[in-house]
Amino acid sequence: MRRRLATALTASSLSLVALIGTASTAQAAVPADKAQVLSNWTQTSASSYNTWAAARSNQAAYAAYQFDWSTDYCSTSPDNPFGFPFATSCARHDFGYRNYKAAGTFSTNKSRLDSALYEDLKRVCVNYGGATKTACDGTAWTYYQAVKAFG
Repeated sequence: MRRRLATALTASSLSLVALIGTASTAQAAVPADKAQVLSNWTQTSASSYNTWAAARSNQAAYAAYQFDWSTDYCSTSPDNPFGFPFATSCARHDFGYRNYKAAGTFSTNKSRLDSALYEDLKRVCVNYGGATKTACDGTAWTYYQAVKAFG
């Protein structure tokens, strides 16, 4: 009986050590530059947006970073208000929010993430002219004010 108990305890201990080792290996596999990559992809510039968009279309290449790519796009607001295609801009905003929250540094980055959303939306509006551009710019401003206050 003691021998069976000792064998069972030893087997359990080995399983626990293997499980802990697997978890440590998974955590260690995250590249050390994850914070820098996240920062590069969440700036207000068009080049930052373009780099993030390219990575988003090839997420498998960044699997080791364990980024959260999930999105609900523009949440409860329309993704394409008045026909303006804001969904991808909202997806990048979600990316920043989710990943900075996971990193525990959301509060220090929120303002920049909200500003990046606004810049992304304004870049959408550049494609319009006249009264339509004015309407797009106004909608972009409204979305920015909403995330700034409630995001």
